[in-house]
Order: sequence, then structure tokens, then C-alpha cells
Amino acid sequence: MKLAVFAHCAVDTITIGENNYEQIGGSACYCGLTAREFKFDVDLYTKCGNDFPIQYLSDNKINLINSESAKNTTKFAISITGADRTLKLENQCDPIEYSNTKADGHLVSPIFHEITNETLKKIKDDSNFLFVDPQGFLREKDSENNVFLQKKDLDLSNVNAIKVNPEEAQQLVTGTHDEMMVALQKRGVEHVLLTNKTEVSLLVKDKVYSITLPNKEIHDTTGIGDIFCAAFCCTMLKEKDYLWALCFAGGAAQAALDSKNVGLQKIPRKGVIQNNASYFYNLVKFRDL
Repeated sequence: MKLAVFAHCAVDTITIGENNYEQIGGSACYCGLTAREFKFDVDLYTKCGNDFPIQYLSDNKINLINSESAKNTTKFAISITGADRTLKLENQCDPIEYSNTKADGHLVSPIFHEITNETLKKIKDDSNFLFVDPQGFLREKDSENNVFLQKKDLDLSNVNAIKVNPEEAQQLVTGTHDEMMVALQKRGVEHVLLTNKTEVSLLVKDKVYSITLPNKEIHDTTGIGDIFCAAFCCTMLKEKDYLWALCFAGGAAQAALDSKNVGLQKIPRKGVIQNNASYFYNLVKFRDL
């Protein structure tokens, strides 16, 4: 099976306490490499400059589509304190161009404005299963390049699944957590995932399914959401079962956190994800809305 991923690669400087780590990343890498763990073929629609080690992705059998840019790669400075992080945008690469792909699913996960509304519309017209992580649509920067979230009217019709945290959801809709999930559903989304630190909820029709990730010491949270999204996507496409998809997504995020690794080294192996997924499957809580 094939997953098409639309996202920028990034070069990140990650600061945790006193330590600085120079890492390649961006949702392009985290989503693409996680999908490879699930044995998916990956078409990666991205843009990066000569400062990005593209060979690393090719070595992992990720198929790069029209990725070369004269500009340098999108770059963030990320400061992490516990589960919270702040971002500074240090460079922005070219927007992503769309071309037709025969993929089973499309995962759209921008990091900063690389996907236009026009490109999103083209992806929708082409897609049988579309997962959107809207973070990069909602991000803006101030005069000092600090990244913050801003309200945006995003067309969510024909979106099969979305993942938001409460702060992101508030930029798209209003209300309590439950009300925001329902409002996103009303705007056309079939599966609404809300991640609130260790609480993960999934709204399908009129039921909310939830799991709680064991709250252990958190190290580097960069890319955890991307690993989660790719695991959900791949499981949905393979198993056609949203409960297993929820459990695999949670299982992948938990395995990545448990690794205590920084950057792309935290992407977990399929076996570990599977063990965690089975554990969560027996603990899913559900309620009617």
C-alpha cells in the first residue's frame, strides 16, 4: 500500500534544558519514516535545500517528489520544557507543488504555510482517504519570528480524519473539548482525534473513544504528533478499523516517548508499536455524545 505525505522537511535545533541538538526533522520525515515502519510505500511531496541530507530519506526508500529548492530548508529553533515547547522560525522553504499520485491515502501535515488552499483542494479531489494535521495552516510568526497559533477558516469538507490539540481546535472552532470535536465533525470530518497531553480522544458518529497514555517522564516531544498521525493513517488504510487505528496511534506515540531518544531516532519499531496497541485495545473507554 502507498501513503502520500505532504509536508516540509526541517532542520531543527532542539534545546532541552542545557543541551542543544541539531536534528533533521519536520513532519515529512517523522510521518514518512513511520509509514515505512508499517511497510507502506511513501511518496513524499516536500521541498528542501542543499543543506538537507536527502540521501537519508532515499536510503529509507522514501520516494521524493519534486523536492529540490534553491532556498534553504525550513528551520526551527525548538525549546522544550516537559510537555511544552516553543518554536522560532529561522528559515522558510518554497511551497509544495502538487502532482497526481495513485496513493491509498494522503497525509497532509504542514509545518509552516507550505501548503496553499489551492493545493489542499487538489489533494482532496484526488484522495480516497485524507488525514489532515492542521498545525502548519494555523501557525503565524511575530516580528521576532516566534511562532504562535492564529484563527483560520480551513475548508474541512471531504477530510476523513483530523488530529488537533485543544489550542489548535480553538483556532478552527469554539466550545468545550466535546463541543469542538462535534463542531469539527459538522464541518465534514469523519474521524476527529483530540490529543490533550496524555489523553487521546476519537469522535466517530456519536461516540467518543478514549485512551490514556501512561504518564512517564517526557524528554523530546518533537515529532510525536507526526508519528501518531502516520500510525493512525497506516492502520486505518490496512485494517479499516478506527479502534485499532486509535490504539496503534497511541501505541506508536507511547513507544516513541518511552525510547527517550531525540529527533528521528525516537521513531519506534513496528513490533513495539503492536505490543502497545494490544495493551491499549483492552483499555479503550467509550461514551455517547
